[in-house]
Formats: sequence, C-alpha cells, structure tokens
Amino acid sequence: MAVIKEFTKGLWQEMPPFRLLLGLCPTLAVTTSAENGLGMGAAVIFVLTLSNMLVSALRKYIPKTVRIACFIVIAASLVVALELLMQAYVYFLYEQLGIFVPLIVVNCIILGRAEAFAAKHNVPDSIADALGIGLGYTIALTFLGSLREILGNGTWFGMQLFGDSFEPFKIMVQAPGAFICLGLILGGMNWLARWQNRRKGSEFVSIGCQVCGGACAACAAARKNDKES
Repeated sequence: MAVIKEFTKGLWQEMPPFRLLLGLCPTLAVTTSAENGLGMGAAVIFVLTLSNMLVSALRKYIPKTVRIACFIVIAASLVVALELLMQAYVYFLYEQLGIFVPLIVVNCIILGRAEAFAAKHNVPDSIADALGIGLGYTIALTFLGSLREILGNGTWFGMQLFGDSFEPFKIMVQAPGAFICLGLILGGMNWLARWQNRRKGSEFVSIGCQVCGGACAACAAARKNDKES
C-alpha cells in the first residue's frame, strides 16, 4: 500500500508543474507541441527513476557533507547516457528539445526528489515516487503541449484536426502563449481544489451535526470555513 501511495501522489496531489510549481522552465519552453511534451516527460522519467534508485541504494554510503554534489554527479551521468541514447535512436526529438535535455541535470525535480525522498527511503518506495512524479510531469507537459498545439497550429501530434477555414492562434505556440495556457490551467486547478475543499467541509458539517447536533466547536469551525470559502 505504501508503494501505491507514493506512486499515485505524483499524478495529482504533487504533480510538479501544476501543484508544486517545479520544473517550469522546460514546461514553458518545450511544450510547443504534444510530441515535445511527451518526449521531455519521458526523458525526465528515465533520469528521475534511475537517479532515485541509485541515491536510495547508496544513501548509507554517501557522506552527508557532500550529498548534494554526489546527487548532481549521479544525475549528470544519467543525463549523458540519455543524450547518447536520444542521439542514436530519436535524434529528431533530441534536436527539438535542444539545450533542455542536458539541463535536466539541474532540474529542481531531480535534485528535489533525491534530497527530499530517495535519500530517506528504501529503493522500492523511491522508484514508486520517481515513477509517479515523472508520470505526472509527463501528463502535465503533454496536456499543455496538446493545448498549445491544437490552438496554435490546429494539429495534435502532427495530425490535422480542422479544415482549411481554421485560423490558428499563433500566439499559443510562442512564448506568451505558454504563460497564458499555464495560467489558465493553474486557475482551473485552483478552482477545482477549492470546490473539493468546500464539498469536504460541507460533508464534515453534515456528519458532525448528526452526532452532536452542531454544538461542538469542530462543527462550528467547519461551518464558518465553509461560509467564508
């Protein structure tokens, strides 16, 4: 159950770009298409999973005074291997992602999960954490890339979706479009989170009042928070 919990948290509760606001530079830069978003997410999954696994396996042997340097060396080694693999098998994607592939080394998600989780937990949990966070990051980038590609080019994964009469919003595949789409997504997710909190608060009040008649301090506080929200 612990492994499942660590995996699923990255799919919504701790989704890096939309919930934790981590890894925003590549999120904004490479998501001009769904293909780019998917490719960048897959690259991060590769580095993050192996990095978490190695950090967790070696955590008892890495001196605390140099742990950050060791984490960076591990991530850098994996990124070099990733670059060679991409150049050999998916060179077109490597060219499209450009400088952001080697910059995975300094991606705050990689170092953050190594320091905050992998260095303190066992290998299975660390792998589950990496896969969940990485998959959540991939979903976020692919969704943002899809939105920008559809609105900006009228295509999705290169496939034409609309007829000749469609007038694309070219701004969506430019730098301002990345900020516009990200802002709209963050606003929508905040609204959804607020709605969920209101619903939970209402359910708590309803259940509590059946027991105490609404006289306890907890029920009063829940009612007050529900009205304020």
